[in-house]
Amino acid sequence: MDPSPKYGIVYKVQPEPPDPAACTPFEAGAVTFVLEYRVVDAERLEKAYAGRPEDLAEIRKLSPEGGFSDTGVSIHVFGTQDHHEYLRFDVFQDDPHYHYVHPSGDRNHWVPFDPIAGGDMFGFAMTCLRERLDSMLRFAGGSDLALTLDRKRIAPAVDALEKKARALQAEHRLAIA
Repeated sequence: MDPSPKYGIVYKVQPEPPDPAACTPFEAGAVTFVLEYRVVDAERLEKAYAGRPEDLAEIRKLSPEGGFSDTGVSIHVFGTQDHHEYLRFDVFQDDPHYHYVHPSGDRNHWVPFDPIAGGDMFGFAMTCLRERLDSMLRFAGGSDLALTLDRKRIAPAVDALEKKARALQAEHRLAIA
């Protein structure tokens, strides 16, 4: 596949690491899905990248005035053995998007989600996990991982993740109201 995509933006800076205290893992054989409800703001990003000055400089350079801020569920896709995050779906309220995170550590391909053409980002993410995971993993540099996927283990993990994610979304909608 062409390493220079025609859509999205490829950054060197890696996505903000997940907060283990806010994460729920769903083991699915070769991959582990991790669900996290995130509140992203400038202060949180400053803390997350404090030990990585080059990445922090890039984050600041790319930030809108006042910094990034958004909320929503993030669905991380990790290799169970290598613990590398290959994919991330940020089902955010204002700026939904997803990431292909190459294991080389020098490619974070950020892709904006178009809700007009794509509909609901959460539904899109669930479809990707159920039907497109192998091809997305290959594009993210996880070709060997994609070969070891077991659909019989993925399906129940995605079902459980979807149920928990919908509950989290509802809980946070009520908290905002």
